[in-house]
Amino acid sequence: MSATLFIDGAVGTTGLEITQRLQARSEFAQITLTEDKRKDESARRAALNDADYVILCLPDNAAVTAGAMIENPRTKIIDASSAHRTAEGWSYGFPEFRTGQRQAIASSNRISNPGCYPTGFLGLITPLIAGGLIRADTPVTCNAVSGYSGGGKALINRFQNEDAIGFRAYGLQMGHKHVPEMTRYSGLENAPLFAPSVVDAFRGMFVEIPLIRTTNMASAEDMQACLTAHYADEKMVRVADLPNSGELLLRDTDTASDALTLYVAGDEKHIRLIAMLDNLGKGASGAAVQNLNIAAGLDETLGLRL
Repeated sequence: MSATLFIDGAVGTTGLEITQRLQARSEFAQITLTEDKRKDESARRAALNDADYVILCLPDNAAVTAGAMIENPRTKIIDASSAHRTAEGWSYGFPEFRTGQRQAIASSNRISNPGCYPTGFLGLITPLIAGGLIRADTPVTCNAVSGYSGGGKALINRFQNEDAIGFRAYGLQMGHKHVPEMTRYSGLENAPLFAPSVVDAFRGMFVEIPLIRTTNMASAEDMQACLTAHYADEKMVRVADLPNSGELLLRDTDTASDALTLYVAGDEKHIRLIAMLDNLGKGASGAAVQNLNIAAGLDETLGLRL
């Protein structure tokens, strides 16, 4: 028999992508609510508790409320919001970034999807700190640029209706909601300086960590070797050489992808660690499907775009 699945918030950007990916999957029978029941608390509560698996695609406060509605120990929750990413009792849903994380996800009933920016950041820096190639007390800056779909319906409408916007810098008041998970799971002793931005492309993302080499910092070659070894057996994360063109491009025609690609550039004095991913793929819906597969004991790449 198929396991039952309820996506709470299935009409949002992430929820729609997850729903589309799972429509042809025979392993899951989706519980759906009619339009007039989507915001009915009793109907939602019943669906949340009837499901074997729940994926929350909701704003943070609503995700906390929905999680609290589940009153049985059987239902496994995957939360795509940022509400539970550093919460006790929740497993962080990034199976590849550190040893043992995949097992933690598989054994948990509470799984929190990583943020899109933190996926690139942690994918780069966590193995390097764990391996001693970067000291935990190193001051770190993270510069990142994303397609506008990461901002949800409001930002999508803004970029599609205000033709003059080419680049949007934000988070200028500091304290971005991704910083706590970036700090906690990286192994850094201090929070990174995070500088996010958005460009006029629907999907796609670059996350960069620029480093000034100190006498006790490993070389770019050693960092690439460390990342290559760490991800050697992974299907959704790959370490690549820089293209011969010497440039990395984000095009507004890029197709959907669930892969995370990591690059290292550098010389004797400077290093640039760069992650490339789809903010709606490995950064959101693809990660949720991967975590669902792991939680259900299935091949974790089912339904993913390799």
